[in-house]
Amino acid sequence: MSVITESRSLKRRGFLIGALGMALLPLNTIAATKPNRVTVWKDPNCGCCGDWVTHLEENGFVVKTIDQGNAAARARLGMPEKFGSCHTALINGYVIEGHVPAADIHRLLTESPDPAQALGLTVPGMPIGSPGMDGPAYGGRQDTYQVLLVNRDGTAKVFSRHG
Repeated sequence: MSVITESRSLKRRGFLIGALGMALLPLNTIAATKPNRVTVWKDPNCGCCGDWVTHLEENGFVVKTIDQGNAAARARLGMPEKFGSCHTALINGYVIEGHVPAADIHRLLTESPDPAQALGLTVPGMPIGSPGMDGPAYGGRQDTYQVLLVNRDGTAKVFSRHG
């Protein structure tokens, strides 16, 4: 084999390896951006819970709903009753209670506080203007509210402010 033929063969091999790598790149991208799966326990007749689920889906979450209410799920997952709301969710080991904005959930997952310490996020009560409580029936009203980061020991601190 001549030097020129060998050089062309190496270039062709390099091109093919590069092309294969480029073809596989989207697979790596897809794997890195797999959707976050959320399980939500809610009352089957609650409209604001359904609206919150829609909010999550519109923000890239894949949601499985369990229409059996949420008090038992909240207790089983360890969220203190004083932080309760109308629906409870679980995502990547974190508990989400109430009308927490999707952006705050994304931030929680990005920051990934130690799950041995951090239980999850809550918006206690049902503040008007929060996701799911922001439909036309509320006339554009916006309560000021806080998203709290709840620790496993029952303490909490402000994670974000809205309104």
